[in-house]
Amino acid sequence: MALVVVATVISALYREASERSFQRLLSAHLFSLVGAVSVSPDGELQGRPELGEIRYSSPLSGWYWSVEPVSDNLKGRLESPSLAGHTVPQMPLSKAPFDQSFTRTYTEKGLKGEELSVVETEVVLDAANRVARFRVMGNLSEVKKEIRDFRNTLYTYLGIFGLGSILINAAIILFGLRPLDRVRASLADIREGRSARVDGTLPTEIAPLAQEMNALIENNRRIVERSRTQVGNLAHSLKTPLSVLVNEGRSIGGEKGRVVVEQSQAMQVQVQHYLQRARIAAQRDSVVFRTPVVPVLERMIRVTAKLNPAYQISFDNNLPNAIFAGEREDFEEIIGNLMENAAKWGRSVIKVSLAPAHFETKADMPPHAGFEVSIEDNGPGLAPEKIKEALMRGHRLDETKPGTGLGLSIVQDTVREYGGTLRLEKSRLGGLAARIVLPLVEN
Repeated sequence: MALVVVATVISALYREASERSFQRLLSAHLFSLVGAVSVSPDGELQGRPELGEIRYSSPLSGWYWSVEPVSDNLKGRLESPSLAGHTVPQMPLSKAPFDQSFTRTYTEKGLKGEELSVVETEVVLDAANRVARFRVMGNLSEVKKEIRDFRNTLYTYLGIFGLGSILINAAIILFGLRPLDRVRASLADIREGRSARVDGTLPTEIAPLAQEMNALIENNRRIVERSRTQVGNLAHSLKTPLSVLVNEGRSIGGEKGRVVVEQSQAMQVQVQHYLQRARIAAQRDSVVFRTPVVPVLERMIRVTAKLNPAYQISFDNNLPNAIFAGEREDFEEIIGNLMENAAKWGRSVIKVSLAPAHFETKADMPPHAGFEVSIEDNGPGLAPEKIKEALMRGHRLDETKPGTGLGLSIVQDTVREYGGTLRLEKSRLGGLAARIVLPLVEN
């Protein structure tokens, strides 16, 4: 925009200077013409004007001069060879009157259609009051063409200069921002678990930023370590009292003993679950762990098959290189609970599927790419109105089956902590299909 403004200003100044110079040249030629013409003794115009311009000699060049009598006592007519006997029309005085110096300037159409600038004056030539009209005509179209050519050339060179400036500035900016790209790549490595800090030599302007980032990462690491220590201490302090309660309940026996044992065991599960949630929350968004998905699924399938030899268990793997952005223990607990439910409620078939996650709308899509694990069985399944009830903490739909009613609730909470989703729906095998979507490490 600045170059456009500069080009416009320069073009306007050049046009004004060229037109002013052109008018001054015509005025100078007019004065020379007046000085070169006189009156003969018999009252006839005479003189051989030499105005120093070859174009006055070239026929129909657009540059003309003429001297014509105005008073009755003056005879003859002088004109430049370029007129070749033609006459350029005069503008009426009413449209272009003389100024204070008895000179007027106007434009007329030339002999070849060009635009002429006419400078005209009337002069008394002698004591007999013989008056003649002096006219000098210059080709204004040539001047305008020169101005137009200058403007085009100016815009061309300034355009090239502007484009070059943009390219140079773009190169400088890209080169100058390369350290920020290195910082971004380092942060991506940290987020994906490939690095623990921002490394590399950085410019003095960026180095303090990297130092602050490393300090923040180190602070987060200390928070995680402190949280893990506190979790371990709390788990250790609660483990012994709960074990005592369980043993006491078993020694009491009877209905009261059974209640004590069940509630103590439920407390153990609850404590372990909430301690695990605290650990996940402390780790989330600070360090991303990398857990290969397929080995965990294959191991869980082998364990389930060994515990349930009558079941037919299949594995459909459509994402062999999937890596879960989380800890192995959390993923094992999620899959273990779902496999246990499938074995408990299924009749004879369990199908495990691994595939890229699909989302119906962009609003459902997590910030990172995800993978989906589906665990289906051929059991009785769940009615749609019972699905929400099945996810309620501690709620058991069938009291005849062993369990605490916390498995699906734990799975749902753990999946949510990682920003994933859990869906329960009807399986194509006739039973229940549990589908979880979890974040995928981006390579």
